[in-house]
Amino acid sequence: MNKKILIIEDDQSIAELERDYLEIEGFHIEIAQEGKSGLDAALNRNFDLILLDLMIPNINGFDICKQVRKVSNIPIIMVTAKFDDIDKVRGLGLGADDYIVKPFSPRELVARVKAHIARYERLIQVDTPKDEIRVRGLHINTASRQVFLDGKEVLFTTKEFDLLSFLASHPNQVFSKEELFEKIWGLDSIGDNATVTVHVKKIRKKIEKDTSNPEYIQTMWGSGYRFNG
Repeated sequence: MNKKILIIEDDQSIAELERDYLEIEGFHIEIAQEGKSGLDAALNRNFDLILLDLMIPNINGFDICKQVRKVSNIPIIMVTAKFDDIDKVRGLGLGADDYIVKPFSPRELVARVKAHIARYERLIQVDTPKDEIRVRGLHINTASRQVFLDGKEVLFTTKEFDLLSFLASHPNQVFSKEELFEKIWGLDSIGDNATVTVHVKKIRKKIEKDTSNPEYIQTMWGSGYRFNG
C-alpha cells in the first residue's frame, strides 16, 4: 500500500511541485490549501507524514502542529519561505520533526520524507521484549515504549522517547549533538543541532526535578550530552 502524505500549503504551485515529485516516488498525496481543512484532514484521516507550511490562511502551521501532536506522533516536516532561529525552536518545541526552507531541492525534500517515514516505521514496530531500564526513580520500558517517574507514567513523543531511551541505554557516555541527530533522526548532514537541543529541553521538563541542575541528562559543555547512570 502506498504511503499517504498530507501537504498543507496555500501556494498551489509549490503544493503541486511537492505532489509531483512525491507521486513519482510512489506516495499517495492529498493537498489542503488552508489551515482549517488541513487540520481537519490531519486529525480525522490517516497519513504517514505531514508537509506543513507555516504561513497559511485561517490556522497557521504552528497551531496545526500543536493540535496534531496532542493525538498523533506521525512525522511532521515544516516548510516555510523564511525560518528564523526562533521559529525553528518554536516549531521543534511544538513537536515538528524537521523543517525545510523554500526554495528547496525536490530531491532533498523526497530524501527527508523517505528518511522520516522509514524511521517512524522502525520505531512503531512491535519488537521482542527487551530489558527495562531503571535508574533511580526513572523506569523506561523499551518494549512498550513507556516511561515512569516515581511510579507515575510520563508521556513522550516518539522522538523524545527514542532520544531518552538511547541515552539511557548508553549511561555515562558522551554524545555530541551531531551524533545524536544522526542516530535518532538518521539524516546526518541535512539536520540542525537545534533539533537535539529542543528535544533535550523538553525531556528535562518531564523528568528533571530541577532543569537547571539535571539529574539524568547532563550537558557536557563543548562536547554534548550524557545520561547520568
